[in-house]
Amino acid sequence: MDPLDTWRDALERILTEHAAIPYANGDVQTETIFDRTRDRYLLIDLGWKGGQRVHGALVHVDILDGRLWIQYDGTEHGVANDLVDAGVPRDRIVLAFHPAALRGYTGFAA
Repeated sequence: MDPLDTWRDALERILTEHAAIPYANGDVQTETIFDRTRDRYLLIDLGWKGGQRVHGALVHVDILDGRLWIQYDGTEHGVANDLVDAGVPRDRIVLAFHPAALRGYTGFAA
């Protein structure tokens, strides 16, 4: 099996597990969006909290040139750590939400 397919499966499993965690306050649902054709993976929050609309990405990951680019991660533990625990090598994970000049200090791919 292609390593990328294994990583896609792991990413989808991780995001699905995060989506199953109930939102602490308000009437908010967390949903997964998986686009394997374009290699785009999202975890989004939708709903209402205290009369305010909630709509936004909790996690956004793209697969580009054989690497998992974490564009945004609003989780406590960090999706990158979950991916490493699932067997994805650290040098295949890019923390894109950090400036390029700082990525070399993260312990992940620069």
